[in-house]
Amino acid sequence: MLTLPSGVRVVARGEYSAQRYVGPAAEVVDVATVRAPASNAVRQAPRIAGEEPLATLPTLDTGDAQVAAILRRVAKVRGRDITILILGKTGTGKEWLARAIHHDSPRRAAPFVALNCASLPDTLIEAELFGYEDGAFTGAKKRGSVGKIVQADGGTLFLDEIGDMPLAQQVRLMRVLQERTVVPLGGTRAIPVDLRIVCATHCNLRAMIDEGTFREDLYYRINGLVVTLPALRERTDLAALVTRMLELQREGEGLPHRVSPQVLERFMQSRWPGNLRQLANVLRTASIMAEGADQIELDDLPEDFLHDCPDAAANGSVSVTLAGGEDGKGTALDAQAPTPSRMENWQATLIAQTLARLDGNVSAAARELGLARNTVYRYLRRGGTTH
Repeated sequence: MLTLPSGVRVVARGEYSAQRYVGPAAEVVDVATVRAPASNAVRQAPRIAGEEPLATLPTLDTGDAQVAAILRRVAKVRGRDITILILGKTGTGKEWLARAIHHDSPRRAAPFVALNCASLPDTLIEAELFGYEDGAFTGAKKRGSVGKIVQADGGTLFLDEIGDMPLAQQVRLMRVLQERTVVPLGGTRAIPVDLRIVCATHCNLRAMIDEGTFREDLYYRINGLVVTLPALRERTDLAALVTRMLELQREGEGLPHRVSPQVLERFMQSRWPGNLRQLANVLRTASIMAEGADQIELDDLPEDFLHDCPDAAANGSVSVTLAGGEDGKGTALDAQAPTPSRMENWQATLIAQTLARLDGNVSAAARELGLARNTVYRYLRRGGTTH
């Protein structure tokens, strides 16, 4: 879709062909497939390794009940004009879900435009988002520039880290959502747009509203459907995720497509602060280290990841110190290195002890253990067991 200077909108299709270039190492390169690298703000699809896999709602369902429930809720509104707000910690797969929503919607043939609101300075985000006319500011391109909102016309605009959007731009975005038109910087003519908005953030937007750093009216515009992706340590499909990520690797032949039981056990002991992004990077590095082998072993894992694992990785036992013991020095809970089932029993015991010591204060227990409150509540709902 093109908008001419006169305001007339036309649909154009362009095809580019070029001769195939044979490099010095007999490497055949199709020039037509070479793309300019995307900026940090407007990203291409998140990549685990190699070629970009297709993100759909079914492919994101790897067996976790929480994620499956989210996908069912999202599937019910995929053909509706309802704004979706995706919450979750960094690296939990918010953009993957946004792309799956777009692909499984009637807008799949139209553009998907992703803008990271945290990666652009305040002085540039307005021009990137709304576009600008010729001479709108010093350094502006001749003939101006089409903003990301107009680029996403007919498709989906994904605003990642919307909690970092400056207040001034929040006001303008609010007007776009309300009127479905956008006025470029330095322009006077409103351009109509038809697009779906999907937003994501790791911030607590309600707390930001109380602090005056996020507009309440915008919040209630973007939270038509709110879903919260769980952290990796809260998911029950770690083994399936590992298998799926290894299968998606396209960096070369000879890479292993499974991990040893010892590696899987180590994965289950990790807290995964970087969530799915960290898991993808660990598997990518480890698979290259294990190239030619049948499976990934402990020696193939990155050192940095091993340093973040519990002491059980080295001595075969788990030692956890609980603060607030009678002597003020805390108490310790020791156990042999657990299998997945024993790991759940060990976690249930630890949660029970912490809750008893904190008089049943779920928030305090979750904060001390580094768990989400939902995990503790799930333990309580299931009669004192986490599995």
